[in-house]
Amino acid sequence: MKRVGILALQGDFEAHRKALELAGGAETMEVRTAGDLASVDGLVIPGGESSTMLKLLDIEQLFDPLKEFGHRKPILGTCAGAILLARGVSNPPQASLGLMDISVERNGYGRQLDSRVTEITPEEEFLRRAGGGKMEAVFIRAPIIKTVRDGVTVLARYRGAPVLVEQGRHMAATFHPELTGDPRVHRWFLDKL
Repeated sequence: MKRVGILALQGDFEAHRKALELAGGAETMEVRTAGDLASVDGLVIPGGESSTMLKLLDIEQLFDPLKEFGHRKPILGTCAGAILLARGVSNPPQASLGLMDISVERNGYGRQLDSRVTEITPEEEFLRRAGGGKMEAVFIRAPIIKTVRDGVTVLARYRGAPVLVEQGRHMAATFHPELTGDPRVHRWFLDKL
């Protein structure tokens, strides 16, 4: 059975564990060190605060090992995790892993008070392969994907902006699929292992 690591430095990594269990087909493991990465077939980077995550990655000497891991194995980044996967980050600019050809604006939908739960309709490709219909999306101080480049597939949009994208082995969601009972995003990711 495949094993999925969940970066457990900050954010709701427990909710991702439960979502992966609901999606089925993989064991989970909390990842806190570079050595832990050797034991997993894929990784989830949860939401949280991206600049704090960068500091923790630096303290734990995980930034470069995580980037190297992403060159070989799949990563799903949600909210702050999506920011870390992006090639470009604004508001303000900050370092990132640069593993996906997207540009994101931090807190693009506003501050904490502007957080929301809404419904989105995934693109036809997602619906064809994952089934179902509309999807509940929880946005908490969410980033906006401002640019997608060649090789990036948009799987869902909100207000015209991409909110769920994939590129090769990686996926990024600006919302929190782990906070709903819908396992489709996590199942899609598990299919990449």
